[in-house]
Amino acid sequence: MVRIDTKIAKALNEDRPFWSFEFFPPKTEIGVMNLYDRMERMYALGPEFIDVTWGAGGSTSDLTMQDAKNCGIKNILALRGDPPRGQANWVKVETGFAYALDLVKYIRKEYGDYFCIGVAAYPEGHDDSLDKEDDIKYLKLKQEAGANYVVTQLFYDVDFYLNWLEKCKEAGITIPILPGMMPIQNYGGFQRMTFQCKTRVPKKILDELEPIKDDDKAVKQYGIALGIEMVKQLQANGVKGFHFYTLNLEKSVRLILEGLKFVAPLSVIKPLPWNPSLARNREKENVRPIFWRNRTKSYILRTEAWDDFPNGRWGDSRSPAYGDLDGYGIALKYPLNECLESWNHPTSVYEIANLFVKYITGDVKFLPWSDSPLALESNTIRDKLEAINSAGFLTINSQPAVDGVPSSDSVFGWGPKNGFVYQKAYLEFFVAPEMLSKLIAKIGTYPFLTYYAINKLGDLKTNTESDSTTAVTWGVFPGQEIVQPTIVEAVSFKAWKDEAFQLWKQWGGIYPDDSPSSKIISEVYNNWYLMNVVDNNYKDKESIFEVFHGLNL
Repeated sequence: MVRIDTKIAKALNEDRPFWSFEFFPPKTEIGVMNLYDRMERMYALGPEFIDVTWGAGGSTSDLTMQDAKNCGIKNILALRGDPPRGQANWVKVETGFAYALDLVKYIRKEYGDYFCIGVAAYPEGHDDSLDKEDDIKYLKLKQEAGANYVVTQLFYDVDFYLNWLEKCKEAGITIPILPGMMPIQNYGGFQRMTFQCKTRVPKKILDELEPIKDDDKAVKQYGIALGIEMVKQLQANGVKGFHFYTLNLEKSVRLILEGLKFVAPLSVIKPLPWNPSLARNREKENVRPIFWRNRTKSYILRTEAWDDFPNGRWGDSRSPAYGDLDGYGIALKYPLNECLESWNHPTSVYEIANLFVKYITGDVKFLPWSDSPLALESNTIRDKLEAINSAGFLTINSQPAVDGVPSSDSVFGWGPKNGFVYQKAYLEFFVAPEMLSKLIAKIGTYPFLTYYAINKLGDLKTNTESDSTTAVTWGVFPGQEIVQPTIVEAVSFKAWKDEAFQLWKQWGGIYPDDSPSSKIISEVYNNWYLMNVVDNNYKDKESIFEVFHGLNL
């Protein structure tokens, strides 16, 4: 395995642009397998290297650097990491490292120059830094400790970045610094990511996005054009290398590179009629079924479109990007003090339900499962949601039935212009076990209602085939096949279940372990079910709500 610093030095000596990609582990097994295929295709785009997030969002792993060395890995991106799941703030563990700098020092002490070490930098300042100017000082210390190159946090203010880069040079930082580029994929994901990372966004970008924010296709095209513009501005100021946070999405990165006329060096051109697989058990293969040769273009066009309109958390579980588009795991999106101010200290299920009701009415601005106010489309069923939550069914997602409204509609529209969109009524909620059987019995009297219910241990209950797929939104647009961006099926529901229940644990973690609030939240976490209900008759706007009549916790 070639060291990354060697590859970067070669590109710089040849005075040519170079680029790299970041991926994250998908939430479903089939998503992992399809990520391998996507990575194979993106290999043809000629990245100098890729990195894969490990333990993002505070997850843990038993891997060690000795394991990495034994596997032949020579490159380590040394990061401090996020707080463990269920913990609001990052705290150093006993015998652990307090900073990424300590990890760099440890690697050099234990392994000498065996590993090439990459480190992170934060042009706009790290969240935990009291003095943002000190970040450059600490970056210099990482260099002195043995770091070989730098990858920065995402940014959209190029002028601000270039000013920071100049300060780094003045401070004596000489190792290569690669700017972190994250193409805008959709408006909601862009808002969430920039809020979470506290990223500066120039007013010009916000103003240009405002009139197209409800047109997913236009936003994606804007993100591609902006990415090209940003790279060209950086190039004009001497920047040669670029690190793309792909979020496991292929199309935008490919079109940005094509727009820049970046081409892969000859050394990465495929030696066979296909790209060699990145999967270790397939790396030696020299035979592949004939359909790969004849249908490659069709396969690529179909599979890269999995991610075109990833509304909400649904989407196609086959997609490597299935799940949260930030790709950085499970966490409460607001600081501890704001969470406590909004949610106070509930001591009973009824008080928890009252918080959900207040979220529906707008008196509580966010919940662990919803980091922004109620969506416009759910506003149209606000009174029904209020009644359901008051009865003790804690809703976290919903949509009303829609029968062919224009894709430009300000409330329900999505996708390209001049199309029509449809959706089935859908509810997702937490339900107490003693109410689950009663609700299932009532659902049985409605022929078009289907459901999935599951607890944290994975006990799945459903009245549909376990491996079937149900489209809950779809769109009909000129000149293309019908698009169904959001679906309900067992695989994705099980994957989402882990995250949905983990957020209860995150919520409970903001209170002392023996407090009444922690105990009642733990009771819900341990015993309740996550459930979704779909009304497959999209012309019926009422049945999905009628099924709750007469049921109260």
